[in-house]
Amino acid sequence: MKKLLLTSALTALCATSVSAEIKVGVLHSLSGTMAISETTLRDTMLMLIEQQNAAGGLLGEEIVPVVVDPASDWPLFAERARELLTVHEVDVIFGAWTSVSRKSVLPVIEELNGLMFYPVQYEGEESSRNVFYTGAAPNQQAIPAVDYFLEELGVETFALLGTDYVYPRTTNRILEQYLLDAGIPQENIFVNYTPFGHSDWSSIVADVVALGESGNQVGVISTINGDANVGFYSELAASGVSADDIPVVAFSVGEEELSGLDTTNLVGHLAAWNYFQSADTPENEAFIEAWHEFAGPERVTNDPMEAHYIGFNMWVQAVEAAGTTDVDAVRAAMYGQEVTNLTGGTAVMLPNHHLAKPVLIGEIQADGQFDIISQTAEVEGDAWTDYLEESAVLVSDWPGLECGMYNTETETCVQIESNY
Repeated sequence: MKKLLLTSALTALCATSVSAEIKVGVLHSLSGTMAISETTLRDTMLMLIEQQNAAGGLLGEEIVPVVVDPASDWPLFAERARELLTVHEVDVIFGAWTSVSRKSVLPVIEELNGLMFYPVQYEGEESSRNVFYTGAAPNQQAIPAVDYFLEELGVETFALLGTDYVYPRTTNRILEQYLLDAGIPQENIFVNYTPFGHSDWSSIVADVVALGESGNQVGVISTINGDANVGFYSELAASGVSADDIPVVAFSVGEEELSGLDTTNLVGHLAAWNYFQSADTPENEAFIEAWHEFAGPERVTNDPMEAHYIGFNMWVQAVEAAGTTDVDAVRAAMYGQEVTNLTGGTAVMLPNHHLAKPVLIGEIQADGQFDIISQTAEVEGDAWTDYLEESAVLVSDWPGLECGMYNTETETCVQIESNY
C-alpha cells in the first residue's frame, strides 16, 4: 500500500472544513469479522480515486477519500455514515458488505439525502432512492447457481448453510420456494444458520454428510460470510469431503477469502459471481496490473472490487454529465450509464438502481483462483423477486414512476416490511 495515499486518506478523515475538494466517503470494516473481506474494498477505492486524480480529478477538482472504520459493528455503520455526511460532508459514499450493515445505513442516507454505492451480492427485496446496488441480486447469482446444481450436477438434496442475518435468510426463502417450484420436496431441503465468526463446524458438516445416506446427490448452497468460511472449508477437508462427494457453491467466497486458505482439498468446489480474476479480457488484464502496482503482486482481485470499479466509474460519468456532485442531479444522470465490465460486455444502470451484468460459475483451483466453467450474457438485476408472493407484484422504476416499490395490482407506491 502506498504510504503517501494512506497518509492522504487519514488526513482527509480528520478534515472537517468545507473546501473546493470533492469528498468520497469509504465505509468499510477494517477490523472485526468482516475485515477479511472489506479491507480490500477500502484499498480498491483508494486506488480508483488515485487513478481519477492522476487523470485530472473530477470537474477540475481533486477527489479526497474520507475513510472510516465501522468495525463490523452494524449499528456503528449508521453512526459512521452520519459522520461522513454531516461532519465531513462527503459527496458520495461507497461502502458496506453485509445486508445488515447496509440496512443500518439506509435510514441515515435517506434522511440526509446522501448517495451510496453498495458493491456486494445481496438478497434483493429493496430499492432505495439513495442507493445504487452494483452487486448481484438473487437472479444474478443465487438462482443461476441453483440451476447449475439442478441441470449440470444432478443435485437432489440441498443443504442451505448461511450466517444468521438478513442476506442468507431472505436468499434462502427465495431459494426454498424456487426449489419447491422445481419439484424438490421439502424434506430434501436442509437449512442451517450460524453466528458471525462461527468456528466449530464438525456437527454441521456431519449432518450434511448424513443427508447423502439415502443415495441422493447432495449439494451445499453457502451463504456463509466472513471468517467463518475458514472453519467451514477446513472442516470439509478434515472430514474428507471432496467436491465430487458433496459440491459446495458459495456466494460470499472469492479470491480474497481463498487467499487465506489451503485450497488443496477445495479443488472442484464452486462459487457464483459476476467476476473472477481469471477472466481473460484486456480490461481485466489492465485492472489486475494496476492493482498489483498499487497494492502489491501478492494481492488478488475479486467480484466486489469489480462492483466498486463499475460503480465509481458510473458515478464519475454521472457527475461529469450533471456538471455537479449534487445528489439529485447525479441520481438523474445515473440511469442508463454504461461501463465496460472486466469480464467482457457492458454493465448498464437500470431504472431500479440495479445493474445488468453477466453471471459466472467458477471452480476452485489449487492456486486459489477460479476456472470459469459457465458464463451468461448480461442479466438484468431484479429488485423484487418473482418467488415470494409479497414481492412478485412489486416493481421498481425511479425515473419513470418515482417509486422503488410500485404495486402493480393496486397501482400504488408502497413500502413493505422485511421479515428479518
